[in-house]
Amino acid sequence: MMHRPIEEPVRPVRPHPVEAAGSWADPLAPLGPPEPSQVDPAVLGALLDRHGWHRRGGAAGRYARWTPPGPGAGGTSLLVPESRAFPDCEDLLGEALVALSRSASPSARDVLVGLTVPSDEIRWWRDVPAGPAGAATWTAEEQLRAAARQMLLAGALAARGRAGYYGARHRGPAAASLESVLVGPAPGGRQLTAFVPVLTGRLLAVRLHQALYAVREAVDYQRATGGMDAFDGAVEAGVSHELTEAVVALVRGTEGARIAVEWAPAAGVPEGCAVDAEPVEFSPGDLTVLREASARYLRDEPAMPVRITGAVVRMRRSGPRGEGTVRVRVLGGADVPHVRMTLDEESYRIAGHAHLVGLPIRVHGRLESRGGFRRLTGASGVVPVQVDEGEKDRLMKSLQENLDFFEEACSGD
Repeated sequence: MMHRPIEEPVRPVRPHPVEAAGSWADPLAPLGPPEPSQVDPAVLGALLDRHGWHRRGGAAGRYARWTPPGPGAGGTSLLVPESRAFPDCEDLLGEALVALSRSASPSARDVLVGLTVPSDEIRWWRDVPAGPAGAATWTAEEQLRAAARQMLLAGALAARGRAGYYGARHRGPAAASLESVLVGPAPGGRQLTAFVPVLTGRLLAVRLHQALYAVREAVDYQRATGGMDAFDGAVEAGVSHELTEAVVALVRGTEGARIAVEWAPAAGVPEGCAVDAEPVEFSPGDLTVLREASARYLRDEPAMPVRITGAVVRMRRSGPRGEGTVRVRVLGGADVPHVRMTLDEESYRIAGHAHLVGLPIRVHGRLESRGGFRRLTGASGVVPVQVDEGEKDRLMKSLQENLDFFEEACSGD
């Protein structure tokens, strides 16, 4: 047995990992419940009503007593003032918030989230068979969460522009915008709620709300007439290959699915949106049309003429002479992170020399939808571009880390 010398300092213990806040994290863990002084009684009442709490009376115009939904509510009840016009308003709100934080009802947690972070709520339901004792299978809950995330990403893409197929375009910023979205539990793998903060995500919620109704109308039109024309116009409402694929993922393996968007009471209803819109419903009978629309969007999205500025990150060709393939990290000119292109011998040489001196290149071409807008065809006009010293130093550092590879790739030039 070995012993540590007495004079040797004790090594620090690695702290226990803490789950980071953000997408799909516990909404209340990093934030804590709201202060009574920050709570609007009218908003609290609206959230209690939305989440199924029952109003049991109280002094008219002064207070309302609310009890939680479902069986087993016990003696839990909340006395909520109608407004801040009474001196004991803040005390009653404080007691109500404490009772909500201690309540075993899942809806109490949802109400607290809506108070803490004013959010539009997006809900998904899947009609799937229940497992033993009402438990969900592992795959059913995973499918629900994966489909919900796909749908949120499609809404975030639509908030950045309209397209039948996005591919890699806007995907990085759209995915980053989901980091502020909070999620509730998925009881039984059949229901899931996302809380989209109004300050950062209202446009996402609005676009998704409009696009889902447009999908439903386009499917109904196709089933009534046999034509797919409605899907062409639906692109302006935010419908895309990515959204139709998300709906397919949600509905597949179920007897039906529904999606609803409910607006944050503290922010009101967005312009052009319904106050009490019904959930949008889809059934397995819609899947054939949805898959056809998805393939149609993928096939018909046109190539885009672009002028890209980017840093060369990879070069390859079969011999010391002739054309070669170049991979570029896009700095400007297209909403994708990287593109590949085939360059003739002279353009390949220019691209290699530009990288060796730490400069990006500028190139004209067409961004092809095939492959997700990751390939530039007809590349021409390759020229080095001057950049500031900070960017040049960073590019030179990247070169030094891959010097052997580039010496091999550029040999013979």
